[in-house]
Amino acid sequence: MKLVEFRHLKNYVFILTIENGVAKETDLKNLLEKYIDENKLNTAQINKDWGCLEFNDGAVDIDPDTLYRYASYIDNNFAINN
Repeated sequence: MKLVEFRHLKNYVFILTIENGVAKETDLKNLLEKYIDENKLNTAQINKDWGCLEFNDGAVDIDPDTLYRYASYIDNNFAINN
C-alpha cells in the first residue's frame, strides 16, 4: 500500500490518498509534532519509491501503512464518539 497523493489543509491536517483509492482527511499532529515544527510542514512530499510521506528532504517519514491505520483509527474513533 502506498501513498499516491496528499494535500496539506492547515496546521497538521492533511488529506491523504492511498493507492487503493481511499482518501482520508486526518490530523497528523500526534504523529508529527515531536519531529516537525508546524512551519516546516510545507516540506512534505511523497517518496515515490516507498510511497511514504516525508518531510525535510526525507529526514522524517511516515510509512503509508501507518498513515492509513492512523487515519482509519481517527475516523472510527470520531464515528464512535459522535
